[in-house]
Amino acid sequence: MQLYLPIAELSLNLFMLVGLGGAVGFLSGLFGVGGGFLLTPMLIFSGIPAPVAVASVTGQVVAASTSGALSYWRRGGIDLKLALFLIVSGVCGAFLGVWTFGQLRSAGQLDLVISLGYLIFLGSIGTLMLIEAVRSIIKHRQQGDSRPTKLPGKHNWVHGLPFRVRFKRSNLYVSIFPVILIGGGIGFLGSLLGIGGGFILVPALIYLLRVPGSIVIGTSLLQVLAIMAATTILHAVNSQTVDIVLAFTLMTGSVIGAQFGVSAGQYLRGDQLRALLALIVLAVAVRFALSLLLTPSDPFSVAVLSSVGGG
Repeated sequence: MQLYLPIAELSLNLFMLVGLGGAVGFLSGLFGVGGGFLLTPMLIFSGIPAPVAVASVTGQVVAASTSGALSYWRRGGIDLKLALFLIVSGVCGAFLGVWTFGQLRSAGQLDLVISLGYLIFLGSIGTLMLIEAVRSIIKHRQQGDSRPTKLPGKHNWVHGLPFRVRFKRSNLYVSIFPVILIGGGIGFLGSLLGIGGGFILVPALIYLLRVPGSIVIGTSLLQVLAIMAATTILHAVNSQTVDIVLAFTLMTGSVIGAQFGVSAGQYLRGDQLRALLALIVLAVAVRFALSLLLTPSDPFSVAVLSSVGGG
């Protein structure tokens, strides 16, 4: 059954789109990520223009994150004060990201920047996460017990920065500077690349701020929800690239998939989840590398960059 997408100006199989949304929603609930880092590339590889894929996926990320965040909220797994700092700084970053998005689109360089951005960020972060997760799994097997591996050192240099704030739910007393920097960076990347940013936010909260594992995923989902909601509105107003039909179809599957992901996450250890997420991230990075290196089947494209009125 073919579904016409008015903004993307093409037709795709309805069940394929719902299935993509469900699969990414499952990953969202399982790992505490928005899933945009996976869904945006898949839509681009399916033939949807990059600007439309980036802007429309933000709406799907909102739906997937809402479903997962509500599940963690009911379990008391969200630090609202920490999430508030991340959200405020993230919205500021989103404004800057949407402005950059428009400038790159006008210059005709948006597709290249999106591909390079995914390759660099996913490749580096996926590699670091995989190395850490493999080390953790090996250490766990050598120790021969089921206790979770403790993060090295309760405090690091981040905890020595000034203007510290206490986050009681996470049992933290840290400077607001790294919190604002992390939130702002996630908002900028999310609006520019169409990613929820959870795959960056979760490791940052764990390894830099030492947020407990029981709190980090729910807090991440709430931040992703707020930032992507703001980004969707900004894209709809500024670039008019949000395809409502595409976003709604993806939402339908993602809301259902997220609930199954949250349940499945209870049966895997943290190091196993990180290793699996790292492999998925690296697979997407490799696909982007191939798209940049291989000669495209159609080396020419035509796009309307601007309209000029004539007399």
